[in-house]
Amino acid sequence: MSSTTSPYTLYDYLPSGNGYKVRLTLKHLGLPYELVEVDILGGGSRTAEFLARNPIGRIPTLRLPDGTHLGESHAIIWYLAEGTALLPAARIDRARVLSWLCFEQYELEPNVATVRFWLHSQHKKEAELGEKLTEKRDKGYRALAVLDQGLKGGSFLVGGRFSIADISLYAYTHVAGEGGFDLTPFPHTNAWLKRVAALPDHAPIASR
Repeated sequence: MSSTTSPYTLYDYLPSGNGYKVRLTLKHLGLPYELVEVDILGGGSRTAEFLARNPIGRIPTLRLPDGTHLGESHAIIWYLAEGTALLPAARIDRARVLSWLCFEQYELEPNVATVRFWLHSQHKKEAELGEKLTEKRDKGYRALAVLDQGLKGGSFLVGGRFSIADISLYAYTHVAGEGGFDLTPFPHTNAWLKRVAALPDHAPIASR
């Protein structure tokens, strides 16, 4: 989505699950934005121009309507979801959303997403990755098992309603197969993935 009058500008790399979290949140909220693609593999996030927007040099980075820039995918989607149906009003449910965001960042993303990046983006061979691949896969499967348990008996992760918790966990889980993860043993997760993909305003990961 692109418009010269869009209040938001998103600096992003389309294969990124972290960027996808932001694009999917914007899509569900119906917020127009301008997309600026950044070639992170070619050093696009390390230029002086980009570092002036985000000193850490990471995508996604969102330019807000007042001209300031916000980094970190979970900070961005929380900012966007504030006051909307994507973030529950009840204090305990908001805390549960935050708990799932932390889980994604500390348990699922470092393992499932890292393996996907090695194999899918950097095109590394499993044999050359050796034990570090085995370790990441083991930890990734443990995280996926926790997610599956969290979805047992519920349509979505928090309060029975779609929220940014689902957006966050969906982003890398639905492409876990690109990292060689087999999701067959996780029936609750597979049913949830289908529910999320069937929602109105859903968009695939590589879309604008």
